Amino acid sequence: MNDKTTQAALEKGTIIPAPPKTGDYHVPVVQTGNLLYHSGQTPIVDGVKRYLGRVGLEVTPEEAFEAARISAMNMIAQISAYLNGELDRVTRCVRISGYVNSAPDFFDQATVLHGASRAVLNVFGEERGMHARCAFGMSPLPFNVSVIIDGIWEVRQ
Repeated sequence: MNDKTTQAALEKGTIIPAPPKTGDYHVPVVQTGNLLYHSGQTPIVDGVKRYLGRVGLEVTPEEAFEAARISAMNMIAQISAYLNGELDRVTRCVRISGYVNSAPDFFDQATVLHGASRAVLNVFGEERGMHARCAFGMSPLPFNVSVIIDGIWEVRQ
């Protein structure tokens, strides 16, 4: 990896996990032109979905923050796999969308998504990692996960 920002993040102890397996009938990443569109990613660790349930009931906001971080790191892992490990080709994280499995009275979805944003900024730095973002509260989410993250990324050809 030739990218100094990403290399520095990895040297500080950031570990990009192995990319999780994608479900049927879709792929994790689709490229059109210089944009990558990433499918929704859940908080999977070693093949096991973590932090199941609604935020504000079965899952605490702090756990959901961690779920968003894990989901974002899994997204980065899938992008890395798609780019054959060449994360230096990422020129910008354009947008992250986050879907939070929310209890009826939970209204702090944006803070939950800070976990994903911090992960992206930690790996790519502010210049390439600062992004637009949407936070949605909904229930239920597939597989009863607490958070799903997706993104749009600009890359060099």
